[in-house]
Amino acid sequence: MPFARLATATTPTCHIGLGLAAVGRPGYINLGRDQDLGEDRSVETLRTRTHELLDAAYAQGVRYFDAARSYGRSEEFLADWLGDRPGLDDIVVGSKWGYTYTADWSTDAEKHEVKDHTLAAYERQRAESDALLGGRLDLYQIHSVTPDSPALTDKELHAKLAEAAAQGLTVGFSTSGPAQADAIRAALAVTVDGEPLFRTVQSTYNVLETSAAPALAEAHDAGLTVIVKEGMANGRLAGPHAPDAVREIAERTGLGCDAVALAVILRQPWAGVVLSGAATTNQLASNLHAAVVDLDDDQLTRLATPAEEPHAYWERRARLPWH
Repeated sequence: MPFARLATATTPTCHIGLGLAAVGRPGYINLGRDQDLGEDRSVETLRTRTHELLDAAYAQGVRYFDAARSYGRSEEFLADWLGDRPGLDDIVVGSKWGYTYTADWSTDAEKHEVKDHTLAAYERQRAESDALLGGRLDLYQIHSVTPDSPALTDKELHAKLAEAAAQGLTVGFSTSGPAQADAIRAALAVTVDGEPLFRTVQSTYNVLETSAAPALAEAHDAGLTVIVKEGMANGRLAGPHAPDAVREIAERTGLGCDAVALAVILRQPWAGVVLSGAATTNQLASNLHAAVVDLDDDQLTRLATPAEEPHAYWERRARLPWH
């Protein structure tokens, strides 16, 4: 399985990956993004920014890179970068299908992405991903599975995914929403010919949203690699917006609120890869300091206090503007 390569990495940042949601398209819901990206959001400007982030990440030990069909041109930017660096064969590349990007490079589109978990959507988007990433695609995940997703019950889709897995592609799923734990457990029950279908799960977990933790521990125990997304809660755990507990401990450690917030996730025994969603190289460098943050039990207890009720967290996330 491609993720086994991460376990053999020797750098302290080997368990931190880079997600491209914030830089593959001009509009996203991260707080502070106006300041991060400025006014020039042209394709070529974001391509250059993405390549700079990828260079910086690789130089600092990051080996997992995460894209999606709905992240604008993230797959294209990643493919271009890989094409210019053919010797980087220690990288693990993941992408996702199930949402179509519909904003046409606009920051104020009525809809930025449309969800579709049908077999037809998989086949169309798999062909699109393959056209860009070809043999470099290691992991392909269903994007944002919920308990009522047809992807959990579509036997024909399962057969196609199992066929892809038999050909060497790792198959996984991501989750979103207040019922992440239910979705994870439902996906763990999906089998083809008596064998579990999914080998990875990518879920939201952070200081403010901890509800998926027990199910993620179950997934880990079942042999899945757990990837954690939105560890910064779309910017709500960054310096200007972070809860008091995060700010106070960051001051004591001398590092950023982001490093503290991500360090909490790295401490979870089930967390295989924790994604940085950095939009700038400075943010990335600060995120990577999470690997050296030493949190004691008292600090971890203090950092558990800001957690929100899941429905409240996801309702607030849904109200974040697309910058």
